[in-house]
Amino acid sequence: MKALVVGGGAREHCIAEALAKDGAEIFCAMKNRNPGLARLSKDVLYASETDVAKVVEYAKSKSVEIAIIGPEAPLEEGLVDELAKAEIPSVGPTKSCARLETSKSFTRSLLDKYHIPGNPRHSVFRAPDGLREFIREFGEYVVKDEGLCGGKGVRLSGEHLATVDDGVRYAEECIGKSGAVVVEEKLIGEEFSIQCLCDGRTVAGSPLAQDHKRAYEGDTGPNTGGMGSYSDANHLLPFLDNDDYGEALDITQKVCDAIRQECGEPYKGVMYGGFIATAEGVRLIENNARYADPEVMNVLPLLESSALELFSAVVDGKLREGMGSYARKATVCKYVVPRGYGTKSEAGVPITVDETAIQA
Repeated sequence: MKALVVGGGAREHCIAEALAKDGAEIFCAMKNRNPGLARLSKDVLYASETDVAKVVEYAKSKSVEIAIIGPEAPLEEGLVDELAKAEIPSVGPTKSCARLETSKSFTRSLLDKYHIPGNPRHSVFRAPDGLREFIREFGEYVVKDEGLCGGKGVRLSGEHLATVDDGVRYAEECIGKSGAVVVEEKLIGEEFSIQCLCDGRTVAGSPLAQDHKRAYEGDTGPNTGGMGSYSDANHLLPFLDNDDYGEALDITQKVCDAIRQECGEPYKGVMYGGFIATAEGVRLIENNARYADPEVMNVLPLLESSALELFSAVVDGKLREGMGSYARKATVCKYVVPRGYGTKSEAGVPITVDETAIQA
């Protein structure tokens, strides 16, 4: 099968490796050259992943039969919708369904409307009126930019925001930038990720993973897109049990059902939930509409069954609960990043990696 992988990061490299094991003929669209991903690909289009017309034309010219969308930005631009017009199915939701990630207020409102458990107390502001009073009422709070920020748009009181004034200023900045801001209660507990595949009706889970976003040791410093992650051999995590896993999976299934009703179309792709285990139970921090980066690197390499079969089941609406067999192994992923990562990365500085030395 001819498969198009959209994106050029470590996540997409991981997806391509899984497809290569199944003998797929891989094509890739990426803006920056990823040498490992390029080696796995029969052909590469070097272009912005959000240049929808160019990516679709490339996919048509290569007679691509399935597309796997790596990053979130092309989803927001409607790449899946345009590929569908060209009769190319995608592992990735339409622009409307992708609001699960591209609009934080959409997700919170969806959980409220369909009475889905796991929602923290929150409010959405599109103007500064009432912001200060709401933040002061919480004491401990979280401010989230409404739009896509690459994992860097969330700030927490007591860590990034020292005073109420700091919270108000950042919230106003978010409103000015994205048109809205979400202010939530600050949840206390251990975070974890569950990356599910979804065909619009059925959700299939995978091993859990936990990532660490803070730039520095000891969970200090600014949030980043991710500094590293790990998973455990029993597919849970040391602080979770099967009931916690089931609770997170049940919330994901309810979100799948709700978004189908809300958008009038099936959500087909990865539905990745960032959860937190609190003293009061599992709560949903956020939903994302694609594989997690870096947590995908803890999960896909463990897949013992066919990735191509899984992805085909997603687009064909034939996914089954529990579909996918994963090895019972623990994994660790650690990032090497440029100085300034998380705030302002140093650009143009060569990074040399001895790939042979790190082969498993």
